[in-house]
Amino acid sequence: MDQVTLATREALWIGLQVGGPPLIALLLVGLAVSVFQALTQIQEASLGFLPKLAVLAGVLLLLGPFMAGALRGYTESLFQMMVAAGGAP
Repeated sequence: MDQVTLATREALWIGLQVGGPPLIALLLVGLAVSVFQALTQIQEASLGFLPKLAVLAGVLLLLGPFMAGALRGYTESLFQMMVAAGGAP
């Protein structure tokens, strides 16, 4: 039971580390675009979508190696816990 709790806690922390930066970046870009649309009264759908797409691509290019490393590390620790729980030599 203790290992399950530890694995769940680590999964939530990794999910926050991996998903947090892109979500925060998209939130800030969405807020800026909304303010710009409200000030200029331009209600174009692509104006809200394209900047978010560009920022998401940039964030994934910059933070992709970190995200992959964090997920790989969690997967390795999870497999080690599974082997330890199974009692394999």
